[in-house]
Amino acid sequence: MTGRARDEIPYGGTAAGGLLDAVRQRLAESGAEPTPARVAAALRAQGRLLGDAEVLGAAEELRCELVGTGPLEPLLADPSVTDVLVSAPDRVWVDRGGGLELTGVAFADAASVRRLAQRLAAVAGRRLDDARPWVDARLPDGTRMHAVLPPVAVGSPYLSLRVVRPKAFSLGELAAAGTVPPGGDRVLRALVQARQSFLISGGTGTGKTTLLSTLLGLVGQRERIVLAEDSAELRPDHPHVVRLECRPANQEGAGLVTLEDLVRQALRMRPDRLVVGEVRGPEVTSLLAALNTGHAGCGTVHANAAADVPARLEALGTAAGLDRAALHSQLAAALSVVIHLVRDREGRRRVAEVDVLERDSAGLVVPVPALRWGEEAFAYDRGWPRLLMLIGGAL
Repeated sequence: MTGRARDEIPYGGTAAGGLLDAVRQRLAESGAEPTPARVAAALRAQGRLLGDAEVLGAAEELRCELVGTGPLEPLLADPSVTDVLVSAPDRVWVDRGGGLELTGVAFADAASVRRLAQRLAAVAGRRLDDARPWVDARLPDGTRMHAVLPPVAVGSPYLSLRVVRPKAFSLGELAAAGTVPPGGDRVLRALVQARQSFLISGGTGTGKTTLLSTLLGLVGQRERIVLAEDSAELRPDHPHVVRLECRPANQEGAGLVTLEDLVRQALRMRPDRLVVGEVRGPEVTSLLAALNTGHAGCGTVHANAAADVPARLEALGTAAGLDRAALHSQLAAALSVVIHLVRDREGRRRVAEVDVLERDSAGLVVPVPALRWGEEAFAYDRGWPRLLMLIGGAL
């Protein structure tokens, strides 16, 4: 069944809800996989005889709920979908790169959403119940999930799924999609080949991880890339990638592995490129220290504008015990460039600007725009001579 056809069927639409509930309970109690034969046997046990098409439909629906992602499965299988958001049983949204769209997918009720969220959390080895009503986890296929249960979530459980594609986009594909303006791929390629350390900034859903995965694929084939991520989302197309992922504490509060721990371990793994998937905590101090000891590196950071990146890093560094002057000294020597991404009014992701980092008269690091988005090509700004000096040999 195609994703579009399935979009029009409320979950529970292939057979009477009460009948499927009884079959669901029987299969769950037995622990048996919902194969067509077992579903047919369970249906017969309920005193109902159905045709082949009805049995196959019921089997597929139950398999999706008990094994897959329920009615969300066709949405997640759509290669254009990056996010699936459930805000009510009948309010399921997707993002296909052009902003949020309401789908025709519907769950039978809030309890169905809760069951799916709890089962996905269990698959990820996490707990989701009244005592711990939210969870942030990665599913075995790489999909990032976040769920919140009532009463914290008002009215219905909320479920958010971020799809991680198995293969990174090429720069050409990003240019064709309008993320990079014509000719901009040459500048970004030169930035990577010149081994300049950089950050990709932007808001949630602007494509920071997507662009970083693409740029890491341009790293020289003989270089070793070590990734440190809170949740493994980067998929660079590169032959030598070492992946490290954080681990939450168990129910007894033991076993926590933080991003700062991973950065420290990464330094002992001979990285040619040290990558932090998202800089958002005390790991900023370890990363800046590493980039000041001969390592090239990059990562992403949440910021509303490129001009806000130093303030964002300053806040993170202060929380980690690094004073303002020390942070700016480390930052000036560690990072050279900020690439800032935005989503325009139509929801399209694009590189809004490329800034170089320079010190002002007070000794503080400030981003200076070098390139700005243009429909036909990047427009040059006052920081372009500095950027050209950094990457000129590779351009």
